[in-house]
Amino acid sequence: MNACYHCGKTVLYGRSHTHHRGVAGGRWKKRAPKTQRIFKVNFIRLAILESGKEKQVKLCAKCLKRVRKDMIDGVEPFLTLANTGTKAKAPAVVN
Repeated sequence: MNACYHCGKTVLYGRSHTHHRGVAGGRWKKRAPKTQRIFKVNFIRLAILESGKEKQVKLCAKCLKRVRKDMIDGVEPFLTLANTGTKAKAPAVVN
């Protein structure tokens, strides 16, 4: 099964609920149907450096966002991306 390399997030099973309203001034003619569905994870495939070697992993978008923000803020991220290194340029500010 696919899971995020860092947090272990996987698919979630739940129910989709349509918001069906009843008739004005009367009782509900039909209840809102609920159907089974799968909530999928937003995976991004990328390369990281682990013990000096490049490794292909899948990260969820939330973990990747955290890594990139840590790199911009100058904080040590929890893993190192292979193609960028640990230092990243701050976004240019246009006045």
